[in-house]
Amino acid sequence: MTWFQKEVRLSPRGQGVYLVTDELLSQVPELGQFKIGMANFFVKHTSAGITLNENYDPDVRTDMSNAFAKIAPEGDDYLHNDEGPDDMPAHIRAALVGVSVDVPIRNGRLCTGTWQGIYLCEFRKYRHTRTIVVTLNGEKN
Repeated sequence: MTWFQKEVRLSPRGQGVYLVTDELLSQVPELGQFKIGMANFFVKHTSAGITLNENYDPDVRTDMSNAFAKIAPEGDDYLHNDEGPDDMPAHIRAALVGVSVDVPIRNGRLCTGTWQGIYLCEFRKYRHTRTIVVTLNGEKN
């Protein structure tokens, strides 16, 4: 078994749900060296999440953003608001989505379903550059 790990930075984004599969893969060409294994993608932030979901219809991303706003709305009487009214809702949303996703590797590629992609869920209004730790483990070619 071989381990590989690196940190990648995603382009800055404001609040929303973004398909980032291609952006991640462009920064991790080492994936192509693995015959079989697992890839873990971990976002190093408490106000953003990462998930695997529908990658074809962009309406899904809009619907997800709207649902998050309903589940943890801004303007509620949160005690924690040190960084603004979007701070605590961002933490709640990140806790619900999670901060990592595991994807199997097969023949140098992510072994996702036909309509699956990796999403960055940015829960803060202002643009942030997010760092993702990518860990690969498996058998090399």
